Amino acid sequence: MKLAILERLKAHLDARMQAALDAMQSAQSSANEETKSSAGDKYETARAMAQNERDRHAQLYDQIRQERAVLDRIDPLFQFQRVGLGTLVKTTAGYFFVAVSVGLLDMAGIKVIAVSPQSPLGASLMGKQRGDSFLFQQKNCLIEELG
Repeated sequence: MKLAILERLKAHLDARMQAALDAMQSAQSSANEETKSSAGDKYETARAMAQNERDRHAQLYDQIRQERAVLDRIDPLFQFQRVGLGTLVKTTAGYFFVAVSVGLLDMAGIKVIAVSPQSPLGASLMGKQRGDSFLFQQKNCLIEELG
């Protein structure tokens, strides 16, 4: 199941990266196509707004690209003894995949929450092993298996 989760996350991030790239290119085209009118300030303002939009999408693209690089470093066949980056954690509260924060995934009827190690939940899981407990939504939960 870990390999399927990893592939789903990669496909999700690839789609988000492409959307950010398309939006960035569209904003750049808008900035380039802005024709100079007699109202010079209007032209400069429109160009600056388009450039700001392009910069926002470029920043988003870079953030997603970094998250994708995190996924590329994960070995789906590695069996963990303690929770770390790339661990599928089965708990009494459900399944968690420690990698990047994407949220809830439905994997053939099994709900898996993808969290980053830096998130509060991810941080509380890091370093724990089978049989350890952690707090989730103000409930004490138990780690049943690591994958």
